[in-house]
Amino acid sequence: MNDSEKLRELPAVHEVAERVSAPGIPRHLVVAEVRRVLDDARRQIRAGAGNGIATMSIEAQVERALRTLTAPSLRRVINATGVVLHTNLGRAPLGPQTIHPGYSNLEYDIATGLRGKRDVHTGALIERLLGAPGIAVNNNAAAIYLALNELAGGHEVVVSRGELIEIGDGFRIPDIMLRSGALLREVGTTNRTSIADYREAITGGTRLLLRVHPSNFRIEGFTARPSLEELVALGRERGIPVYEDLGSGCLVDLRPLGIDEPLVSDSLRAGADLVSFSGDKLLGGPQAGILAGKPEIVARLRRNPMFRALRLDKMICQALETTLRNVLLERWDLVPALRMIRQSAAEIRERSERLLASLPGLKAELAPGESVIGGGATPEQSIPTWLISIECADEGTAQRKLRANHPPVIARVEEKRLLLDLRTVLPEEETELAAALQALS
Repeated sequence: MNDSEKLRELPAVHEVAERVSAPGIPRHLVVAEVRRVLDDARRQIRAGAGNGIATMSIEAQVERALRTLTAPSLRRVINATGVVLHTNLGRAPLGPQTIHPGYSNLEYDIATGLRGKRDVHTGALIERLLGAPGIAVNNNAAAIYLALNELAGGHEVVVSRGELIEIGDGFRIPDIMLRSGALLREVGTTNRTSIADYREAITGGTRLLLRVHPSNFRIEGFTARPSLEELVALGRERGIPVYEDLGSGCLVDLRPLGIDEPLVSDSLRAGADLVSFSGDKLLGGPQAGILAGKPEIVARLRRNPMFRALRLDKMICQALETTLRNVLLERWDLVPALRMIRQSAAEIRERSERLLASLPGLKAELAPGESVIGGGATPEQSIPTWLISIECADEGTAQRKLRANHPPVIARVEEKRLLLDLRTVLPEEETELAAALQALS
């Protein structure tokens, strides 16, 4: 059969549309999807692929495509990898949220009946937590952009070469800085920068001294960089503000738990005029970029026209307010990322033993292991944990079965064994996880 004959065998659009089962879907969408599938079939035939396509095959393709329109693409998953801030899984898992239906007082002052400002919902909490006024934008890259655009647009920013980092997915701090209109003045070397390097780089065109915390990498060995206090002293001497981008945004001291990450409040106490950090890393909230510091500087940032372009929408504003309040009131169990980090290895082992006891047919054992913070935070630091190590005939097939579960279960594989770390599994998800694992046995 030649290509012309194969093309003539394809059914008409209305014939397929009549046979497709698509309850609740508008007919125009059904017809559009039938046309798309038939067009694709024609392209395949003209390209010499296959021996023609059966009518039922086309109907099945249409129905499968239409089903995707009725099911949410963004779905809840069970993270059993042990990576607390898993970038691909949304970084910090959100705690209980109540999204207000209908209208809200997003920009309305209920007491006065006048127009309000949307950042009041988070600003007061930021100030209570850090002792300095603050604003929030849609992510930390936006925070950096806004700060540099306002404080150094068209002028020089002095920054160490060793701090010009890439923050993921090809986004680099130098590129963001250049887009802001600031002029980079790089000092020092990749591994060593001194306060003298900063001092010598200052010119009449310098408007900002920038320090970037290496939250997603570590340089060890023959290294040096000035302390924040030294940089602040130089800034005061020359009348130039000092801005520190902290990235991870650690507001709770995690050092007793073995996690060495600088506190945002420490940077402000050391005299930094401005700091910025992420909302969806160690703060444990939604994606956001938070800027806090001297009142006059924060006021300037808020007046910058780009602040409106980068501001939070009402749902993120609400989620961030909820997270900030829970952190302020030390409600650790309502901030899942912090609750996960605070769990001891003994607690993880106890939970794992209970889960395995409910699955007697599963070929598995407990093994000591390490959880990681992830998400571009606390590099080369880990937390002791216990792993559920599952023996599988084919670990790849086992992973695919778990991903096909509802909800999908994301695990990891090492040395041909399936590994699950309950540190990143919410307690209320354990029943669902057990059912998914039962299907493997």
